Amino acid sequence: MKPDFKFKFGQGKKLTSLLGLALDGSKLEGVVLKRTNGSLAVLQKFSVTLALDPLTAAPELVGREIRNHLEAAGVRERNCVFGVPLKWVLTAQTELPPLPDADAASLLQLEAEKSFHTDAATLQIGDSRTPLADGKKNVLFAGIPSAHLAALENVLAAAKLKPVSFAPVISALQFVGSEKSGGVLALAIGETDVGLQITAGGGMAALRSLAGAVEDEAGRRTLHADVVAREVRVTLGQLPGELRDAVKRIRIFGPRELAQPLTDELDLRFEPMGLKVEIIAAYAPEEFGVTLPVEATLSPAFSLAARFLAEQKLAFEFLPPKPNFLEQFVAKYSSGRFRTTGAVAAGVAAIFLAIFLFQQIQLWHYRSQWSRMAVKVGELSAIQNNIRQYRPWYDGSFKNLSILRQLSLAFPEDGSVTAKNIVVRDGGTVTCSGTARDYAALLAMQAKLRTADGVSGVKLQQIRGKAPMQFVFGFNFNNGGGSEN
Repeated sequence: MKPDFKFKFGQGKKLTSLLGLALDGSKLEGVVLKRTNGSLAVLQKFSVTLALDPLTAAPELVGREIRNHLEAAGVRERNCVFGVPLKWVLTAQTELPPLPDADAASLLQLEAEKSFHTDAATLQIGDSRTPLADGKKNVLFAGIPSAHLAALENVLAAAKLKPVSFAPVISALQFVGSEKSGGVLALAIGETDVGLQITAGGGMAALRSLAGAVEDEAGRRTLHADVVAREVRVTLGQLPGELRDAVKRIRIFGPRELAQPLTDELDLRFEPMGLKVEIIAAYAPEEFGVTLPVEATLSPAFSLAARFLAEQKLAFEFLPPKPNFLEQFVAKYSSGRFRTTGAVAAGVAAIFLAIFLFQQIQLWHYRSQWSRMAVKVGELSAIQNNIRQYRPWYDGSFKNLSILRQLSLAFPEDGSVTAKNIVVRDGGTVTCSGTARDYAALLAMQAKLRTADGVSGVKLQQIRGKAPMQFVFGFNFNNGGGSEN
């Protein structure tokens, strides 16, 4: 284990004004906020459509376009916080057992390297940890390709802007630390997609972009509420049970003409589960812990800038780390025709010698600690490897076999009803499709299935044709199960 040295030669002063920028498709929204004592004031705001894509066009051209829009709006502020599009973000999840901080960091680094389909070294990765029972934690990894962030930094530099934060917009709209009445599933309706975020227990449990949920039809945006509802159900189903049960509210951010139909659809589907669905049209008075201006309207750019000025740290920060003082010093004085080469070289050598000596002392100390814990760590690693390898084979319920057994007993032996496709989802929701000789044979099979142990909610979903006819039906299987022979 290598010690992590961080040299801090003074902290930068707190910002009192800031430009918030949020990119949604080709739409760029901006707000300049100023903090005075305990209140915020809006200095400028604008909303424009970019003709160039920051990821594919030349950074100088995109930066020039943004600079032109800033000048047209009268914006002179250089420091900015930028809301990165959620579709850039890659996510993965894992469970963290109770471990010391140093061991937990090493384990999470290994899990992050295994979890992403791309090389983790090419990503800027952060994590959010949510407490679970027995001292465990649910960990959500979120990463953005470093190439995307580098392109964005070049664009902002060409626009004469200095980024102080890169963060997902939805995490500023629904702040993790603002939860007081249980978990929240937040939905942010964008230009081309819908952002989804689940926060519970002071951490973030899910973060994803629902692509294809919003379509532009002849210049008019249409939101597919059924697609969003289905993805919400899938996302909730992927959470650990205690986090899923902690979610009590669904909060929707976006224009009312799109948010209202979505609210009606989600109310219909999730109100029986005890989830309250609400449209968020304005900020709560104590949303940021400071006094808001009267003209403040709910917007991604305002939320980003206000969170930063109110010193409310977001769950994920994707701004690449900057070189420290020593790295800048070496880069500045290691070359140059008119430098005092000898003095600088001697100073740099002395600094490196001191650092090397300090590092060796730390390494000796850590090796001594490691020698005392190496055996226990090895045993723990072996146990974790075995758990990871054999966990899928130790489900004593054999639920899938039980489902297939009940289906096989329900279907007639004469072949008058046959199954073609059986889908079993988490939680025991089963969908079966096939063919039947006639409607009477299908009804007889379903009637027999309804009497089977653990089967409930048998419902015919689709039927086509007459002789033979094609059918699709579904049911729930919630039998505790046992060994199936």
